[in-house]
Amino acid sequence: MKILVGSKNPVKISSVEDALKNYFDNIEVIGIEVESGVSVQPINDETYAGAQNRALRLKELNSLQNLGAELFVGIEGGITKQFDKWFAFGCMCVIDNYGRTGFGTSPHFELPQKVVDKLLQGIELGDVMDEIMNQQNTKQKHGAIGFFTNGVMNRKELYVEGLKVAVIPFLHKEMFFK
Repeated sequence: MKILVGSKNPVKISSVEDALKNYFDNIEVIGIEVESGVSVQPINDETYAGAQNRALRLKELNSLQNLGAELFVGIEGGITKQFDKWFAFGCMCVIDNYGRTGFGTSPHFELPQKVVDKLLQGIELGDVMDEIMNQQNTKQKHGAIGFFTNGVMNRKELYVEGLKVAVIPFLHKEMFFK
């Protein structure tokens, strides 16, 4: 089964491989960079829209270029305010050739106000974390979650769990799709 992921980020591609090999045999995961159509740092429902937009763009590309894929995965990192606190999370959208859709999210983790202030100015979390950690391209490595958990969890682990639940509708089609 060929699966397209709306990113060239190796963490996202590897996350999809690790999660979906639990459910589907002989998968081939290919990353293609597509636009999310949302802000650089999505907030609240914009995160879901960004993930869905990426998956839909992949579905369109698949049709136009006859790529032979069966599933299209969009992953978007965002922030949300709940219980008067700000949290970072990943949103995953999986779409098949029929347009059937499933969503999942990673665990949410709390962010300090110092970080949130920059995010609300439109700076991407990866860039803020690069500055804090004095490193480059941390979003293609352990990410913010790696920093805030002192290395106990990395970005790939964060995404895998959200992807595992994003395919639930496809595992129980009779309950989710008409």
